[in-house]
Amino acid sequence: MPLRWLIAGLGNPGSQYAKTRHNAGFWLLDLLDRESGLGLRSDRKFHGQVGRLRVDGIDAVCLRPETFMNDSGRSVRAVCDYFDIPVGNIVVAYDDLDLPPGTVRLKLGGGHGGHNGLRSLFAHLGSPDFWRIRIGIGHPGTREAVTPWVLSRAGAEDEKAIIEAIDRAVAVLPELLQGRPERAMQSLHSACSEPKSKGE
Repeated sequence: MPLRWLIAGLGNPGSQYAKTRHNAGFWLLDLLDRESGLGLRSDRKFHGQVGRLRVDGIDAVCLRPETFMNDSGRSVRAVCDYFDIPVGNIVVAYDDLDLPPGTVRLKLGGGHGGHNGLRSLFAHLGSPDFWRIRIGIGHPGTREAVTPWVLSRAGAEDEKAIIEAIDRAVAVLPELLQGRPERAMQSLHSACSEPKSKGE
């Protein structure tokens, strides 16, 4: 198994988007950077900021695309091509409308669920078979409200829950990178019971 992985966080560049729900994937990279000093630097050939993470002898490339969300795949593909990283060694962190705030799930493969970042990844990678860290942000209730919802900041309680979920996801990354995904998923998914959506 290749010893190099890619950990990509999805979001939109620019300070106006930094605190929005849609940037939850970037928040995971922010936490990794605070804990491990990724040394993220912009690189034009990768269309994003790239850094390195070493976990228990395993090397990972970390990526924060500087494309907008709907073109994330271009940046991810550029890094994979350069470092020869197979699709199965890609970990993508992103916001998920189908999970309530405070919930985080690790899974391999699946559909895009209407997420524009994942749509772009599917198009550029030609495969959906990468690892996903699904960070719950909740759903506004109607399709028409989705865009303003994801592009706005969560309330204090929800934001705290999202950040705590990201903490738990980062804690299990070493297990995944060491080739123990079942252990990573068991630890993450049993860390707490799934919170109920408001109104339930």
